Amino acid sequence: MPNITSKEFELMRDYIEKECGIDLGRDKAYLIESRLSGILAESGLSSFQELYKKLRDEKDIKMNEKVIDAITTNETLWFRDKTPWIILEDVLLPQYIEEIRQKKRSRVRIWSAGCSTGQEPYSTVMSIDSYLKKHNIKDISLDHFEIWATDISHSVLDIARAGKYDSISIMRGLEDEFRDKYFTNEGRKWILSREIKDRVKFRQFNLQNSFITLGKFDIVFCRYVLIYFSAQLKREVTKKIHGVLNRPDGVLFLGNSEFFTNYEDSFVKRQHKGGVYYMVKEFEV
Repeated sequence: MPNITSKEFELMRDYIEKECGIDLGRDKAYLIESRLSGILAESGLSSFQELYKKLRDEKDIKMNEKVIDAITTNETLWFRDKTPWIILEDVLLPQYIEEIRQKKRSRVRIWSAGCSTGQEPYSTVMSIDSYLKKHNIKDISLDHFEIWATDISHSVLDIARAGKYDSISIMRGLEDEFRDKYFTNEGRKWILSREIKDRVKFRQFNLQNSFITLGKFDIVFCRYVLIYFSAQLKREVTKKIHGVLNRPDGVLFLGNSEFFTNYEDSFVKRQHKGGVYYMVKEFEV
């Protein structure tokens, strides 16, 4: 594995931040070395500077996707932190269902930003379906909920769309009740039921881009994504999320261990059973 020089690190760091927003500190040179060395070998390149020049000059889309896939962190699990789905079932779903019944809304739109291999949006659909069945609700169905999921990585989206998971992935955070109810075991793979899988619309999307084409949402999950961005990009993304949330009660979920500072002008912080969520607040742009 070739060692990365200081100059090469700066070139690749700037390229990565420009392409996908990830802000790599100087102590992350090892990360670029370890994650991109395979691309060097596969491409017959002898240095990271050659890789940078190839990316910059040839604008090779496939090479660019390989770099992004290699450098992005796709750590995920089912019902991660649990509290967002407790809040969904205890606080949000009763409100949404009543509003649908009163014809104050026709549907609920939910966006999982940085969805990785699909566990978060699928957990959300399972949570909604389980809630409706547990409370014997017949007049409201999954048809009233529209779930979008996006990620910058094409490779993780391919896995998410397939809805097939190995035994290790299926164990991470998924209770047996949900596994047995919504998955079928086929050899080494667990296959998600079409009832759940077909409810999520996946799309490749870079959070640095404009959100205008996405439409408005009632809930945005943007969990453990912003932690990889610079302070400036974090502010830009949260401002754009605020812009696509419906008024007056749009909800933003961040990771339980994430710190969200200076949110008071845009959001109101709420807590429920140890979980935190942020409700949209009107402000002049």
